[in-house]
Amino acid sequence: MTVPGTGWKNDLLLALCATLVVLTINAVSGFQTLRDYGADNDSMLRLVEVRDLLGGQSWFDLHQYRMGTAGGFVIHWSRLVDAPLALLIMALDALGASTATAERAAQIIWPTALYGLTIFVLMRASRRFAGVNVAMPSLILSTAALFYLVIYSPGVIDHHNVQLLLTAAGLWLLMEAPSWRPAALLSGICAGLTLAVGMETAPYVAALGVCAAVLFILDDKERLPARGFGLGFAGVAFVVFVATIRPSDWGVAQCDAFSSFQFAVAALSGFGLAIAGALTASTARARLVSMLALAAVVATVAIVFFPQCLASPYAGMDERIRTYWLADVVEAQPFWSVAIHQPKLMAARYVTPFIAMLLIGFQLRSRRLRREEMLAAILLVVAFGVSLWQVRGSTFSVAFAVLPLSAWIAKIRVRADAAPSWRLSTGIVMAWLVSLNATWAGVAVAAQSVVQKAPQRVNSDPDHAVTCGKPADFHDLAALPATTVLASSNLGSGILMFTGHRALAGPYHRNVGGNLAMLDAFMGTPEIARAVIQREQVGLIAICRGNTEEISLGLDAPKGLAATLLRGDVPDWLELDSSTAGKPIEIYKVR
Repeated sequence: MTVPGTGWKNDLLLALCATLVVLTINAVSGFQTLRDYGADNDSMLRLVEVRDLLGGQSWFDLHQYRMGTAGGFVIHWSRLVDAPLALLIMALDALGASTATAERAAQIIWPTALYGLTIFVLMRASRRFAGVNVAMPSLILSTAALFYLVIYSPGVIDHHNVQLLLTAAGLWLLMEAPSWRPAALLSGICAGLTLAVGMETAPYVAALGVCAAVLFILDDKERLPARGFGLGFAGVAFVVFVATIRPSDWGVAQCDAFSSFQFAVAALSGFGLAIAGALTASTARARLVSMLALAAVVATVAIVFFPQCLASPYAGMDERIRTYWLADVVEAQPFWSVAIHQPKLMAARYVTPFIAMLLIGFQLRSRRLRREEMLAAILLVVAFGVSLWQVRGSTFSVAFAVLPLSAWIAKIRVRADAAPSWRLSTGIVMAWLVSLNATWAGVAVAAQSVVQKAPQRVNSDPDHAVTCGKPADFHDLAALPATTVLASSNLGSGILMFTGHRALAGPYHRNVGGNLAMLDAFMGTPEIARAVIQREQVGLIAICRGNTEEISLGLDAPKGLAATLLRGDVPDWLELDSSTAGKPIEIYKVR
């Protein structure tokens, strides 16, 4: 069960071996996620964004000109993820690879490298958490958990895998801080970087910062870790702010992307924590007062200067977009919706974190948690809480659950080695089974096959959705002269990636004008749709008959254009491209 050696080199080698095994499995299967992107719109648009950057678009210009109404819209992503992908493609191109080969290789290398690094980080964090040799349990559980999260599959180049790696690294390094001085500084850097990549990680970044501050209040020995974390967090926030935002936009606050708001909060809290760690008196009361004062200053700045960013992230969203887009974004669904409509996803994403929290709770009954255990427990509970609001939080809770679960298995094994018995042997087997996400997903599938429940909305069963995500699906569309294409939002990223056209709609909350125009056209009568099409200068309409978004629009608006085309009734101002009839994507030309 245990593996000799506890050094980082040993863990890195094990993580590399596990990564190569999974890479081999993906290669043998033909890199399925590269042959069919399915609903992975973010990865497709990420590659489009990288192509634009390599094609000469400014580093500071995050406009997506080929999506939305005239002029496009500004995407809320970070160049921090574009940069390594662009460098990979440039390096491969310099070695003589074609553009297509370089892109494909980068789509494999990048997520695979992140996969191996995340396994390594979780293994190191598990060692700090457990206090015993957990090499094999943490290796297997982290490899399996991350594999079933899918975010590290070849072709997945959006920002979620980067965020998980950086957040997990921030946790591990904060655990290491008392014994390795640079760790706290590096933890703060990881926290700042993951926040800069995307606002989804704000709860975990806040949790790490609060932990560093509370530890400093409780123990004067945490002075150096607090100082290091604060300097790293504020320092990297400054570097990112200057490096990724053009000076003319430094005063503009963007609530959903790294901007003056996030920089102000990071700089104040980070440098404030560092200064307090350097100057505050050694009494607990003085440390408490300094941290309360810092919290008051940060809160005041946020309330006075950035009140708009303290509201719900979806407060200003148009109600139709909320109904016909957000309500069907899987990662944005709350726990109750996932439990009712997608029991397999619920079982795979919620059970192991819940078991991990139970294990920590049982541990609390017998003794106080050690520093490392407390840090992991707080991050796990925060991630689980976020997942109850939106399932995307389970990406983090599933990963953090590896720490207590691997410690549990390792400790049972230690007892079994000391006093072998059939009960302990059975206990080990059961512990392994209940610690694997695949076990619970299988249980859910078996249960669902016995009591099948139909989804409430057509879109809510992604396992059976036809997404038109294969490159070949867009071949006919790509052969036509470039124009603006009216299609469901789920086809938008594919249109940009596989063709030279513009897409009116796309599954992004900032593309308000384009998505509303798509809803007006597809849900309006053919006469209303024609007016929208003329206004937006649409030249082609693409229909994916199996796409559940289009089916839903047709059901909700039976007299609308989408329903009309799905029934095969073509208005006289449209012409079906007969060569596409019966294909995954049917194309209609506007007369």
